[in-house]
Amino acid sequence: MTARPILHTCRGSRGLRCTWAAEEAGVDVELRLLPFPPRFKAPEYLEINPLGTIPLLVDGDSRMTESCAIAHYLATKDGYTDLAIAPGERDYAEYLDFTYHADATITFPQTVYMRFALFEKDKGWAEAGDAYAKWFWKRLIKVEQRLEGREFLCADRFTVADICVGYALILARSVGLDEGVPESLKAYRERLEAREGYQRAVEREKAGPASV
Repeated sequence: MTARPILHTCRGSRGLRCTWAAEEAGVDVELRLLPFPPRFKAPEYLEINPLGTIPLLVDGDSRMTESCAIAHYLATKDGYTDLAIAPGERDYAEYLDFTYHADATITFPQTVYMRFALFEKDKGWAEAGDAYAKWFWKRLIKVEQRLEGREFLCADRFTVADICVGYALILARSVGLDEGVPESLKAYRERLEAREGYQRAVEREKAGPASV
């Protein structure tokens, strides 16, 4: 019997993308919830992931640490599902672009904002945090324009690209960045959060301590 993939993550972290993708794709993963940040609160975790970052997916001999890559992997590991777009299919390029855009361009300024404005606010970094908040808001324009007249980002269906971008919008609300999120993207976020797969993922992660 093949062992289940093991997903190491923290409640509400980027790993939610992976938990959510697993639920939507019907992939049975073993969820191991860690305290945040695990590099300090669960130092034994460094033995299996020297980076100390989350998420970490262990599937047989494979180890993955990038949330969007893990989400895509779970949606395709047993063959392409409707959650992913295959080469030759309409919007294949856009699917890849928005999946990578989610972390590299959108989530990146959020994490810097969180460090300066939330975690290290007593060190005089508030101004830098505010600058990265504005950077995040400006970078939403690509998603906002793409969703004009569309329910989802690619191929007229819900995909991993929506999971990856949607998480960034969900994180924005939880860390105090919702002020600059356009109303159209808030409505998009509501549609995503209404999905049963998302709600199941959140319920599964509730067993762990809060991340933010």
